[in-house]
Amino acid sequence: MTEDEARQRLERRASELDEEDRAGAEGRAPVTLQQDSVGRLSRMDAMQQQAMAQAQERRREGERRRVAAALARLDEGEWGWCATCGEEIAEKRLDHDPSAATCVSCAAGGG
Repeated sequence: MTEDEARQRLERRASELDEEDRAGAEGRAPVTLQQDSVGRLSRMDAMQQQAMAQAQERRREGERRRVAAALARLDEGEWGWCATCGEEIAEKRLDHDPSAATCVSCAAGGG
């Protein structure tokens, strides 16, 4: 994968994450207590759905940071090189995840 292709994929993923945030905003809203119209199990279900939406938001934020870091590495000419050992990251790894910052060995704890 070329650097231009990686940049395009990373920028596209950043846009997708923004769209997912907008789409999931309602699910993260506070659960209001409406004892007259919603039973206890319905409230518990709504709270569980809210917790899952918040967990997805945290996952997206982590991915957003990885994408931003990869874009910064592209700008600095460091993309494709392991941030831990300095060796080149395998092309298949970058094809799978252009935001990868480490080689397979370092990611597994062996670097």
